[in-house]
Parts: sequence; C-alpha cells; structure tokens
Amino acid sequence: MIRSFLRSLVDGPLARQLRRFVIVGIIAATIQMILLWAFVDSAGLHYLVGAIIAIEITIVLSYVLNNAWTFQTIQNTGVNDYLAGLLKTNVVRGTAIPIQLAVLFSFVEWVHAPYLIANGIAIALSGVYRYVLDARWTWGAT
Repeated sequence: MIRSFLRSLVDGPLARQLRRFVIVGIIAATIQMILLWAFVDSAGLHYLVGAIIAIEITIVLSYVLNNAWTFQTIQNTGVNDYLAGLLKTNVVRGTAIPIQLAVLFSFVEWVHAPYLIANGIAIALSGVYRYVLDARWTWGAT
C-alpha cells in the first residue's frame, strides 16, 4: 500500500500536479527567503515579524501561480471563485503559519541555527500539510 502510494507520486495521476506544486513552492520559498532576509537584515525587523510578513506575501503569490499552473485543469475562474479560492488558501496556509513559526523559532532559539536555514526547514516541514489541504479544499482535487 505504501509502495503503491509512493509509486503514484512518481508516475501516477497526481505526479504532474505534485511536481508543479513543488516547483511553485520552491519559487515562493526562494522569494520568501529573500523577503525575510530583507525584512530582518535591511529593515531591522525581528525575524518572527519578518517571517509573518514574508509568508503572507508568498501566500498570495503561491495562490496565483498554483491556480494558473498547478491546478489549471480545475482552477478557480471568475471573480467570485477566484476570491473564494484566495480566501481558502489563506485559511489553509494561515493555519500552517503557527507550524512554520514554531519550527523556525525552535531551530533558531534552541538549536541556534541561522534564521534563514531554520526558515527553509520550516517551509519544507509545513509543505506536505499545505499541499494536502490546498489540493483537497482550495481546488477540490480528489
């Protein structure tokens, strides 16, 4: 059963969608890291405050890219559907923010990892959660 599931991630019906989600995630994570660095090192914000702002900016970016590309066959079209999808992804990703911030805080404060490395780990760990909920609720994929 697990082997079958893992195989479906490589060449099954969800493989293309998952690959696109990961590519969009890498783009958004890169932008989030750049924004976080700018907010902390250039603007002098605390790393957790900078993370919250960077996360929200990339939530909107991720939604736009995922709706247009990752979930293009079931994308949210029309003003009402598009805005409802944006609200849904904000709820999904908003619930992931405490997970991401907790991991970020834990790695910075307890492991003494640099905040950018800790943020990368936090993004990766909360990614599966975001994919499952976004795919099933924001875009209604089965």
